[in-house]
Amino acid sequence: MSTVRDHFIKQAMDKTRLDEFLMNRLRDAGYGGAEISRTPLGTRITIFALRPGLVIGRGGTIIKALSKELQEKFNVPNPQIAVADISVPELNPYIMASRIALAMQRGIHFRRAAFWALERIMRAGALGAEVKISGKLTSERARYEKYRVGYLPKSGDPAMKYVKSAVYHLLLKPGIYGIKVTILPPGVEFPDKIELKEAAKEVQVEEGEERSEEGVG
Repeated sequence: MSTVRDHFIKQAMDKTRLDEFLMNRLRDAGYGGAEISRTPLGTRITIFALRPGLVIGRGGTIIKALSKELQEKFNVPNPQIAVADISVPELNPYIMASRIALAMQRGIHFRRAAFWALERIMRAGALGAEVKISGKLTSERARYEKYRVGYLPKSGDPAMKYVKSAVYHLLLKPGIYGIKVTILPPGVEFPDKIELKEAAKEVQVEEGEERSEEGVG
């Protein structure tokens, strides 16, 4: 039992390390996460980015170097990298977490940056969103503040299947800050969703009208 547990723990840790590497490596490209799937031919990695050209490079030089790094540093067998554009950046937790970090770097108050991000996320059509910022926010003692809007499941199959989250670390003069953004995208239907249907209206005909119609003709 412990062997199976250790296997899944190692898988999650490897994915987290790979995600952090890609986030730092592709920061200028607007990294928006990656989907990893293993196939008999190798490992397929789909990278989402705001600027796909900075991931591919001229003549594919950057993406080739990236494949080599993944093989050497993370022992990824035969990585096949594909790059996808991000159509709505406001619905991507990686992009919004990095934008909050950039705002804090510019001196904007963390609460203002969080509320701005939540407004943009919900305006893009999200069903729910949450921003959690941790660190030395208002004193020398580290703590966290959490802001939430809309509907956001925390457990169960819908949370695992539909909810997207990303963590971004930021180094400022007081210390390291952690920014976590969680988004429930639009178009998600839940099994416990209740829909109210309008009852069909019954057509009633008065007796006097029926008699008058029978006498016609």
